[in-house]
Amino acid sequence: MLRRPPDERSPDELLAFGVVNLDKPPGPSAHQVAAWVRDLAGVEQAAHAGTLDPKVTGCLPVLTGAATRLSQVFLEGAKEYVTVLELHDDPPGDIKAVVSEFEGPLYQKPPRKSAVARRLRVREVYDLDLLEVRDRQALLRIRCESGTYIRKLCHDIGLALGTGAHMGHLRRTGTDPFDDSTLVTMEDFADGLARWREDETDDWLREAVQPAERALAHLPAVTVAPSAAEEVAQGAQVYAPGVLESEEADDGQLVACFTPDDAAVCLGRMVGDADAEAGLVVELERVLL
Repeated sequence: MLRRPPDERSPDELLAFGVVNLDKPPGPSAHQVAAWVRDLAGVEQAAHAGTLDPKVTGCLPVLTGAATRLSQVFLEGAKEYVTVLELHDDPPGDIKAVVSEFEGPLYQKPPRKSAVARRLRVREVYDLDLLEVRDRQALLRIRCESGTYIRKLCHDIGLALGTGAHMGHLRRTGTDPFDDSTLVTMEDFADGLARWREDETDDWLREAVQPAERALAHLPAVTVAPSAAEEVAQGAQVYAPGVLESEEADDGQLVACFTPDDAAVCLGRMVGDADAEAGLVVELERVLL
């Protein structure tokens, strides 16, 4: 069954296929925060979009209900952090130049406590800005590829500076397509739910819970006909005759398919020409109906 347009959904429909751009507090794990959202919302499942250690705060999008099928999209986007680099000695005069050398592709090996295999791998730092230096502390803003270990990056910068260093406070300020301009605290989320349940006022809830399609905003969009969407719901691939419009995407790139009224249909990989008269255009990965 096709979903209603995102801006026409009831609060129950939003919670069943929604995303909360949560401002994670220090203390609980990302898994615990997702469990709290699940229990408060009264849905069967909820999933966080990218692990944050218990002490780390900031942007933690939480997908509710059927939107948990979208979790893979956060593996494709960039992350942004602000961290305090705790130097073990006075900073050298060329600290800005040394820090700038860490922009670009970097070799990293996951730490021993990591859940992934400890193999050397490459992660890219897109932007690395030295915002402020005070005594033996340096404030850094980092925009990087998903899977970059900021703690390891801070350690390596300290070695390059010759002072030694470790990561102090860390806050995630963005995970594509979300940033810290629309963050919702756990208290705001709970208050929005309480107001809606007590007096059916849903304004607060709609500010806290966005349609799950918001999590797809950074992916190329493919618009398919409603008839093609019905076929996708039954497991069919996306073929050229069913495509109404398509944004430019590279071969093999993850794309999101929508109905003409902006309801999400599926995730898939671009494999063909959307302007062709026939042939496979999007290879199905995840049905969202």
